Amino acid sequence: MFDKEKFKAGLKETVDTIVFVIVAVILIRFFIAELRWIPSGSMKPTLVEGDRIVVEKLTKYPNILKIHRFENTPKRGDVMIFYPPFVKLNTDPWSVFSRLTGFFCKDIAYIKRVIGLPGEKLEIKHESNGAYKVYINDSPLEEEYIMSEYDFHQCKADMNCGPLIIPENNYFMMGDNRGNSADSRFWGFLDEDRVIGRAIFMFWPISRINPMRDKYLILDSEIKDGKKQQGRFIADRYSI
Repeated sequence: MFDKEKFKAGLKETVDTIVFVIVAVILIRFFIAELRWIPSGSMKPTLVEGDRIVVEKLTKYPNILKIHRFENTPKRGDVMIFYPPFVKLNTDPWSVFSRLTGFFCKDIAYIKRVIGLPGEKLEIKHESNGAYKVYINDSPLEEEYIMSEYDFHQCKADMNCGPLIIPENNYFMMGDNRGNSADSRFWGFLDEDRVIGRAIFMFWPISRINPMRDKYLILDSEIKDGKKQQGRFIADRYSI
């Protein structure tokens, strides 16, 4: 016999559970973290196509959790996920809902590295040896994380290669694969309001699970000629 009251109670419980899950997903994605996958090779060799990463959101809310690396705005070298300035973000209810939950979200997001900070002078120079070098406040920036300083989009008049001053609350973003990256050189500065979060951990593929810092690992030993040697060694995580 059909029990109407039992059916209503079960239906209410199911609806409550669905609502709770949706609210929890929204809160976690909006305030704490979300998962992303890498669709292109613009961040090689740090990140390659198909890599899966964890993106923390606490960078956007410095007053919520003042501990360690979460207490400040983005720092130089941080790998950030953001909506580029040329992407129009729709504000209708469905678009906002899809961004908050990640369900059926079609908004284009980029992942690049913070190179220039607010108030800094930035210039990209073509050196006499054929390499391209980023200068911050007239000093060369050492960038061991990039794929190559020779594989680079040649600076042209319509590009943002400087010298230029980065406005307040804005950043200059570049991919690690400088020869294959649509970044601030082409579309300009990134306003901090467009930031989604900071990449802090790569969890897939298993062979390269690591905290997101750069492409190098600091080792206290290495195998050389079949023998283990103690010391401090720097290794490229993509070649070991």
